[in-house]
Order: sequence, then C-alpha cells, then structure tokens
Amino acid sequence: MVSTSVLRGEQLVLGYGQAPVVHGVSVTLQPGRVTALIGPNGSGKSTLLRSLARLHRVDDGRVLLQDRAVAQLSAREFAREVTLFSQSRQAPHGLTVSEVVAFGRHPHRRRFAGLSPSDRDAVDNAMTATGVREMASRPVGELSGGEMQRVWLAACLAQETGVVLLDEPTNHLDLRYQIETLDVVRDLADDRGVAVGIVLHDLDHAARVADTLVLMKDGRVHATGDPVHVLTAEHISDVYGLRVEVEVDARTGRIRIDPIGRHPGRTMIHPGERTA
Repeated sequence: MVSTSVLRGEQLVLGYGQAPVVHGVSVTLQPGRVTALIGPNGSGKSTLLRSLARLHRVDDGRVLLQDRAVAQLSAREFAREVTLFSQSRQAPHGLTVSEVVAFGRHPHRRRFAGLSPSDRDAVDNAMTATGVREMASRPVGELSGGEMQRVWLAACLAQETGVVLLDEPTNHLDLRYQIETLDVVRDLADDRGVAVGIVLHDLDHAARVADTLVLMKDGRVHATGDPVHVLTAEHISDVYGLRVEVEVDARTGRIRIDPIGRHPGRTMIHPGERTA
C-alpha cells in the first residue's frame, strides 16, 4: 500500500531550558520524497527531527500530521503513522534479533496478542531489507554496534508507518551497509510512497539520497531545495567555514564535494609521469 501521510512543522521554536536552539523553522515531509536535514554540529537538525517525532517540546509553532496537531493524537495513533530511528537506544538483554525487530509491531497489535501472520511478514521483510535476517535467532548481546544499528532500523521498518524519521542511520556502519541503508531509504520513498525525514552529516550521502535538502546553521534554515541548488561551494563554505570545491558530473549528474583543508592531500601522480 502506498502512503499518503504528510508530516510538517510550522514555525517551530525549540530549545533547552531558556536557550532556544531552533528559531522559527518550517519543514514539510511529503509522501514519496526524502528530505535530508544537514548542517554542522549544533545547528539544530537533530532537535528539529525529534520535535517532529514528539520527543522534544515545542516552545512555539506546531507539528501537524495530515492537518491534525500531533498533540491531539494518542501515542498508539501516532506510532501507527510515524516512527523514529535514533542512536540512543540500548540493546535489550536476553532477546534475539527477531524479537527486537518485532517491537516495531506493537502499535498494530491488540493487547497481550501474539504476532499475527501479517506481523510476521512485516518482521521478515524488515530483516531482509536491512540484511539481518540470517542472524534472526542470535541474541542481540552478541552483536556489534553496527549490527545492532541495523536491527533497530529493521524494527522501525517493521512498524510500517507512512512517515519514517532517521537520525544519522549510516553512522558506525561500514561502507557496504552505509550504501545499502541509503538504498533502503530510497526504496521506502520510491516503492512505498513513505515520507522520509533524515539527518545526515555526510554531504555526499545527502546528495545521493535526498529529493530535498534543508541546510541549517545556528538553528535557522540557511538554504533549502534540491541538492544541486543547496550544495553549492558558497552555501557549504558559509555554513561550515571551510573552503570547498563542488562539481556536478556532466555524465551522471552526481554532485562531487571536495573540502580544501590546510593539507589538501597527496598528489599520487607527479607532474610529468604517465599512466598506462
């Protein structure tokens, strides 16, 4: 089934104590599109994502799901429509991988009821998509940090919501699973019409996966739009305080970002040398 869920924050003001860290930011997550929040540490992107998930207090503005204030929804109603992947979860002791992934089915199950055939299908599909199906019977206490991260991602996918929020899902993963996770994100949007909001530090990953980028600086939106118009040398240098070179590959259309630090890297082929 293709999702039609829309989640949006309007003029959100968010803070910790008396100190605001997000200042009047609006963002809309639309069905079938991936919106990536990017920016340096402390820019407010993860706080913004958590506010959309009802995990951070909104000081001003509002969060709406299908034009209904999320504060009016019960926890179960909200969890049937929105899920959040975060990195702060602790691995539960004494459970197997499949049992942890099955946590994602709780919003859909009747109280004290076991897993239905549709629940089991959702768990199996989620484990397959994240590459953890072969370890289904393993105790989660035996897993590495990267493996456990994929298990929690599978639990989010098993929830089968119309909106998926992901806070840095590629952290701690090796190269293969970084790319496979980005592929899963694209599949959610392209095949199931899910509205995806994702926080990423890696700008190359953001360019690869996102339809819309929201580039944040000091709790405000510095630039928003499609990747080619947001990931310019000017925008990146303004936000990160670092000189960069940006190119768009004429053949593939892919954006290539080259940060220029004090030590830009060794030249592997010296002038005058020829390659075969």
